Amino acid sequence: MIASIASPRLVLIGGGALGQIAELLAKLGLSHPLVVTDPFMVKSGLVGQLLEPLRAAKLACGVFSDTVSDPTDTVVAAGVAAMAAASYDCLIGFGGGSPIDTAKAMTILAAGPAGAAMRDFKVPVAADRAALPVIAVPTTAGTGSEATRFTVITDTARDEKMLIAGLGAVPAAAIVDWKLTLSVPPRITADTGIDSLTHALEAFVSRRANPHADALAKAAMGLIAPTLRTVYAEPANEAARERMMLGAMQAGMAFSASSVALVHGMSRPIGAHFHVPHGLSNAMLLPAVARFSAPAALSRYAEAARAMAIAAAGEGDQAAVARLSEELASLNRDLDVPTPRKFGIDPARWRALAPTMADQALASGSPANNPLVPTREEILGLYEEVFG
Repeated sequence: MIASIASPRLVLIGGGALGQIAELLAKLGLSHPLVVTDPFMVKSGLVGQLLEPLRAAKLACGVFSDTVSDPTDTVVAAGVAAMAAASYDCLIGFGGGSPIDTAKAMTILAAGPAGAAMRDFKVPVAADRAALPVIAVPTTAGTGSEATRFTVITDTARDEKMLIAGLGAVPAAAIVDWKLTLSVPPRITADTGIDSLTHALEAFVSRRANPHADALAKAAMGLIAPTLRTVYAEPANEAARERMMLGAMQAGMAFSASSVALVHGMSRPIGAHFHVPHGLSNAMLLPAVARFSAPAALSRYAEAARAMAIAAAGEGDQAAVARLSEELASLNRDLDVPTPRKFGIDPARWRALAPTMADQALASGSPANNPLVPTREEILGLYEEVFG
């Protein structure tokens, strides 16, 4: 198998790295950014931390702050209009995965033909063109979007979360500064943390796994799994925040070089129809999907358990996978991950939409990467199981 690897040209990693953003832009020959962010980043003053070094370097910059938690095609279109308002030469996606995904989608849509819509770029289309380079600056340790060739955008007319993939979505550069995560509340810390663990695990067990992605996924699991409870309980623990930020980026690089699988395929429709945050919907699904999938890749799941320090090096595969299954369920309990029922989703509406969600999951292509490729009926059974 020939692996296709795409990653940012330049990544700055470490506490305080944000202060070097003007120098990073200069290295890339860029000087007029449009910052793509959300209202909270503006209200909280975090955007000010980004703008200060840019203004100190006398760089003119604009701000588009209308992104939403589940990026939509309408917001992307508004962003493209903002891009056209001045002679910007790059976008800076600043915030969680949503502003970064929005910036990626904006540059892809802007590079398309006149009258194009975001749905014109969804998988299996290769979204390889970008109008402007994107510099990604994550403020959460979870999505890995700063290092991937993917973006996920909701088609508002169809209530469908669309996976968009291609070289156009790969950031030109990223700044991975763990200090930006110190103010992230425990709920978001937990959800984005399990999201990044899911990225690493799915990249490792995927049918598209390869040695490059394997090394990154194992490193990420080794950082994230032992740290998640600590960073959830101790938000100001700087060492834990640093490990989570590095692990999240490595997990993003892993699944960008491999793929995600069934958890993500089933998760996107939950977010589209019930507005469950992406990381949380992944967390709801992960234990059940891992139990379903493990018999088809016992040795890979066992190796993942060892990488997470859940199982000992000499422990047999069956025992290691049993420990992994127990750990994923325990992690959800310790991080207060609700079932869809406890989240407040109406059972009748869940069951009524389950067939549509199953169809959308299969159409995304992600379930085909799973070690055990599910039937539509098996996906429906998993949706029923996880409802709670």
